[in-house]
Amino acid sequence: MLSDLGAAGLLRAARPQDALSLSRALFPIFVVGLACSITLSESTLALLTVLWLWRLRDREVRRDQPWSLGIFIALFGAATLLSALASDVPGRSLLAARGTLTAFAFFVTADTLRGTDRVERFLGLLGICAAILGAMGLVQVATCPTPTPTAWPLAWFYARCERARGPFSIYMTLGGILAMLLLVALPPLLTARRTRARWIMWLIMLGGLGATYVRGAWVGFTAGLGIMLLTVRRGWAIMLVGLALVVAIAFLGPERLSTRIRSLADPHDGTARERLYMWKSGLVMWREHPWLGVGPGGVGRLYRQYAQPEAVRKTTSHVHNSPLQVLVERGVVGLAAWLAMWVAFFVLVWRLLRNLAEHERERTIVVGSLAAIAGFLVTGLTEWSFGDAEVVLIAWTLAALPFGVALGLREGRP
Repeated sequence: MLSDLGAAGLLRAARPQDALSLSRALFPIFVVGLACSITLSESTLALLTVLWLWRLRDREVRRDQPWSLGIFIALFGAATLLSALASDVPGRSLLAARGTLTAFAFFVTADTLRGTDRVERFLGLLGICAAILGAMGLVQVATCPTPTPTAWPLAWFYARCERARGPFSIYMTLGGILAMLLLVALPPLLTARRTRARWIMWLIMLGGLGATYVRGAWVGFTAGLGIMLLTVRRGWAIMLVGLALVVAIAFLGPERLSTRIRSLADPHDGTARERLYMWKSGLVMWREHPWLGVGPGGVGRLYRQYAQPEAVRKTTSHVHNSPLQVLVERGVVGLAAWLAMWVAFFVLVWRLLRNLAEHERERTIVVGSLAAIAGFLVTGLTEWSFGDAEVVLIAWTLAALPFGVALGLREGRP
């Protein structure tokens, strides 16, 4: 039915005052898409964005939006557009830059989830989806058959099942998503009562994260826990004990898991060396195009020319580092805008957190969002997480939660 309606049909059916109601009806579909289908999530986001733009016809609605961060997002979008137009293949660069449009998820989420009650319902649904993802990953690794079945759907489910990947094409996507969702779900668990079922779901998610064997996601999750320890009021002792248990299990548990963790400090690890080669190649590319970069998608087009002689991989679409990827493809201008955007996020959310001394429920949401985005950015130091559509869509939605809480408080909604 949704596909029959389309964006134009929705607009014809919706008066400006009804657009928000339609957005709230569509939003659960968007949430389910975040967990299982990039096509579903992006299609629903397109409809939600059209409805949001329709709402902006109202002056009151325009004034009541999170423009404090939105202006920085717009600046990064402008820097991306400028870089694409200045590249040697503007058409291809513009096409490669379409992922920047995922930032509309921030505006749509903040506008749709006004108020703590709505944000908590969203997190509840997202937590169920995340537990299903974690369970899928655990089953994939625990029952991985040899040889891989050839009949569908077993062939799809068990493809590359030596590492948990859930319904996604690669384990790094599942790792990045679970790291963020574990972090945003933890603060409410530490302050609420009768949460046995939710703790079980959280532990399943944690097991799924471990089964991805994605070290960057593990480091990002740990960094997010560090941010959380600095901001939570209750439950920090539980967090410290739990972290100690996780570390003990990691080092004393299955050999493959403990070996993977110890390799974090091994300078001779093969994947670590390959990343160093990629970073060196990326810096060479940037020095030749310092201000506006080679344009979005440029690494995939040009990397072969800059690959290090010692590198095994001579082609790649990214250099396994989000800030460096932005620098290479968008230059100093783009990186400055990207960094300013995230600095503004942390400053604004920290200010909001300081004003929530008497609002415990709201604080848990804001702390979870803060920790999740910190984990996302730290994970991006060894992955191109900002360019992974499934991962960055969830990052934008979680980044919007504090602003949805603030808008709800401004309107007097719990």
